[in-house]
Amino acid sequence: MPSVRIASAPSTVHTDPRQEARVPPARKPAAVVIAAVAAAMLLGGCEYTYDDGRNLPGPVEAEGTRLPGPVFTRDPLQNDPVGAEDVGAWAARTLPDTGQPVASAGAGLLAAGDVRTESTPVLGTGTYALALACRSQRRVTFTVRSESLTLVDLGLRCGINRENVIYLSSETALTIRVEARTGANYAYRLRLL
Repeated sequence: MPSVRIASAPSTVHTDPRQEARVPPARKPAAVVIAAVAAAMLLGGCEYTYDDGRNLPGPVEAEGTRLPGPVFTRDPLQNDPVGAEDVGAWAARTLPDTGQPVASAGAGLLAAGDVRTESTPVLGTGTYALALACRSQRRVTFTVRSESLTLVDLGLRCGINRENVIYLSSETALTIRVEARTGANYAYRLRLL
């Protein structure tokens, strides 16, 4: 049989660029390897040292383990009230002299459940600083009143001094009331500013 040949014209086939095989970008492994080796060589020679005073010549002796210090910083027995003979010295230490004129001051000892009321002399118009202090295992209540107003009403935690600034708009005497649930020392000082 005779052979039949079919001549074909050159065809132009259009291909979709999304379907073409992607070729990964060429890598430069030599540059990455060289950088990693250089970093390892640089960092491999680093060492951190410090002087803690132990680099002394001779044998080093181990120190014994120390017990931890007490948890509290204040001695609670320091809040026990002092006796009547020591109240003046305690008040002088607790409320030291500032050099400003003192209008009135007082200190004393209270038994458990006692209430003490003291009065100041008649004070002139002006601004005053009232310092309060106590020494007891519990709070001590201070109430300071003029003829018409309560100026201070405070349950003071002992061991901490408190100073209040008060203004008197007219001449008046102040009443200072101190109350304690347990034995306590108290002190106050009123000075003109």
